Amino acid sequence: MKNIKISRSENMSRIRGINSYCEISLRSELWKRGFHYFKNDKKVFGKPDISFRSKKVAIFCDSEFWHGKKFINGEIPKTNKEFWEDKFKKNILRDKKVNETLYNEGWKVIRIWEKDIKKNVSKCADKIEKVLKGK
Repeated sequence: MKNIKISRSENMSRIRGINSYCEISLRSELWKRGFHYFKNDKKVFGKPDISFRSKKVAIFCDSEFWHGKKFINGEIPKTNKEFWEDKFKKNILRDKKVNETLYNEGWKVIRIWEKDIKKNVSKCADKIEKVLKGK
């Protein structure tokens, strides 16, 4: 068997932007609870992973890597540090702009870390359910 070295760029290109395991898992839990939603809704600013237009609730399932949690905690890839630092800063600013825009339009924004969804999807769905039911 060949030992194939995969470049970081090639590896990163394989990461899915939509329909990740966490998104599917959370959507499945919400569907079981009887909630009907839009997924990757292009009609809502920021294209949330899950949205409830009638309730004006936007949900984002954020990866710790791409959305800068690891970067804020001091973790950054060892190669091409300048590129990654710039990338994470831009992603964090974009997320803040999306939150601000949606808040100004009367939306409630829920951001859930991928790690939390993997750890306890039911607890994450509970949080969303409380917002949807106005509690």
